[in-house]
Amino acid sequence: MSDTPDHFDILIVGAGLSGVGAAVTLKRKFPGKSFAILEQRERVGGTWDLFRYPGVRCDSDMYTLGYRFKPWGGKEAIADGDKIRDYIEEAARENEILPLIRFGHKLLSADWSTEEAKWTLKSEKVGTGEEVTLTGTMVVFCSGYYRYDRGNDPKFDGKDEFEGTIAHPQFWPDDLDYEGKRVVVIGSGATAITLVPTLAEKAAHTTMLQRSPAYVVTRPSVDPMSKRLRFLPKKVGHKLTRWKALVMQQIIYGMSRRRPDRVKKLIDKWTRKELGPDYDYETHFTPRYNPWDERICVSKDGDFFEAIRQGKAEMVTDAVERFTKTGIKLESGREIEADIIVTATGLELVSFGGADVRLDGASIEPSDLISYRSILFAGLPNAAVVFGYAGASWTLKLELGVRYLCRLISHMDRVGKQVFLPVGVDDYGHKKMLLDLTAGYVKRGSKWIPRQGEEKPWDNPQNYFVDYRRLLIEPVDDDVLALREAGEPLPELLRSAPVQDQTAPSELSDA
Repeated sequence: MSDTPDHFDILIVGAGLSGVGAAVTLKRKFPGKSFAILEQRERVGGTWDLFRYPGVRCDSDMYTLGYRFKPWGGKEAIADGDKIRDYIEEAARENEILPLIRFGHKLLSADWSTEEAKWTLKSEKVGTGEEVTLTGTMVVFCSGYYRYDRGNDPKFDGKDEFEGTIAHPQFWPDDLDYEGKRVVVIGSGATAITLVPTLAEKAAHTTMLQRSPAYVVTRPSVDPMSKRLRFLPKKVGHKLTRWKALVMQQIIYGMSRRRPDRVKKLIDKWTRKELGPDYDYETHFTPRYNPWDERICVSKDGDFFEAIRQGKAEMVTDAVERFTKTGIKLESGREIEADIIVTATGLELVSFGGADVRLDGASIEPSDLISYRSILFAGLPNAAVVFGYAGASWTLKLELGVRYLCRLISHMDRVGKQVFLPVGVDDYGHKKMLLDLTAGYVKRGSKWIPRQGEEKPWDNPQNYFVDYRRLLIEPVDDDVLALREAGEPLPELLRSAPVQDQTAPSELSDA
């Protein structure tokens, strides 16, 4: 029996929304190339297989979160998590991706060899601990940017004294019965906004305890335009609805960046319409940041606001002093009694699924990587790392990036090259995180996030139409991307001087 590891043309890490989408697109374009996909879970779906808390759903509409090659067929544009997971699995099955996936394989390390012009990926079989080695000419990391094995879990004083149940949304207990119970949800992000109205349907009372407010807007679960276009052929109606949703995402995000005060007033107007003139908006709905500095949360069909109007849910804006036997004592002195406390306190970030990524045996820090066209990275040969949009559907950026990879691979095949490497220019300018948000979980995970520069091609514009031009229209070959034959020495990473990082961890301490 040979000890030589199985070799593939393309290795993909992750079988969630990104991994399946990348695999289908690359396999369709290059049916003659060999593929393997590593997935640490036992099913496809990634995020949508992991999160199973009550009401879990996506804030992005399925017309843009869904794949170009598989139009979303559901009635609801804002879909529940289990329906999204089923959609991903269906896409994988229809395109014969499932046989390519090695389930239960947790990536440990990925090491590039310049001499051999290949990546060596070592993974561990979940449950047995057996180590498996694969090699590949190219690797595409589709593992997202947060840890699956733990979420952010602040050390609240007195936590061990609480006599009720404490649950984290990332690891929701299947047998947790909240009917008729007093529930406190700590958090103000998308997870809390989703959980509160769902829990309020059965709980005796639900309290959302936030340290500071977030922006919340209502979106209909069924897109109005899709209903009006039902007389058209299904594919035509879907395409028009998709483009409408895409354009609206870009307009809202762009306005939030250019005219934040105007967007603030608009959101405030919508919120006051939901809750009436007597509500305490200054305390509970006046964030300290601009729209899209952090994500704007979505209330599906206004369910969050309805729960507050009906008195089933209450908002409290205060800081936790400590847990008690029967609930939570706040810094203001108030005590909230609870049977169940849900710590919707955020994620922990990680790149490459937490694997050790090396170049010729030397480990690299994710925060040292500089984005090139926001899909490749300076100094990282034959590798792509998928990051979706912060202010629009993740899949839109995924598909542009993977289609660019198809262009690049085709070009390399034509010119007889086997290795690509963005090598840099004289200067990147000031750097900032590729994930351009100021949320607490982003600040905490600064060291795990690659950086972007100030100028093209090092910046990440967060604009679909700019990215479309750069990734799908402009020439693949430029003076930044070095192409080499296998085994040929690679150029040194060019940079004239140390670069100031505007998002150094010391500047991002979570207050």
